[in-house]
Amino acid sequence: MHGLINRAIQCFFRDTYGAPAWGEVVRRLELDFTEFEPMLHYGNELTQRMIGEMAAALGKDRETVLEDVGTYLISNPAVEAPRRLLRFGGETFLDFLHSLDDLPDRARLAVEDLVLPALELRDYGGNQFSLFCTGDFAGIGHVAVGVLRAMADDYGALVFLEHKGVSHGAEVIEITLIEAAFAEGRAFELGLARAGGA
Repeated sequence: MHGLINRAIQCFFRDTYGAPAWGEVVRRLELDFTEFEPMLHYGNELTQRMIGEMAAALGKDRETVLEDVGTYLISNPAVEAPRRLLRFGGETFLDFLHSLDDLPDRARLAVEDLVLPALELRDYGGNQFSLFCTGDFAGIGHVAVGVLRAMADDYGALVFLEHKGVSHGAEVIEITLIEAAFAEGRAFELGLARAGGA
């Protein structure tokens, strides 16, 4: 697993539940470090164990923790890069959905060795979709549910999302776009923000 992903999971837990709670996860994992290095790679087994320890500490199931990670990546103001990468997918939530197939390639433009799961959106008409997530990390579909829910809020769309399990090696998420302009979305500009005055 890319260190950026492990670092994001670490930041989610520490920012949400505090440094002492993160320290307890480190202790239970018997790590000889307290911070994941963003540019290193770690075994998927360690990432799975980390999620398991977080779930046990919180008394939640793994799926809920993974969904919370996905929501954190988009909604936490301290973590702006994933939101910006996804918002470049289009001006509306529908545009964004149709851009998901290209997301792994866009992510590699930003970080060359970052491998995201393959994403395939199927459009059944009538605002009904399925997203197929194929990767080597069990539960990635639950992270995707959290990301999709937060992105719908970001765009001001009202959606219904349901993780349907695994089909032919892919985690499947059913998506119903109930209303594209349900609420006012968060402000977003495609241009890069400037530091200081003009």
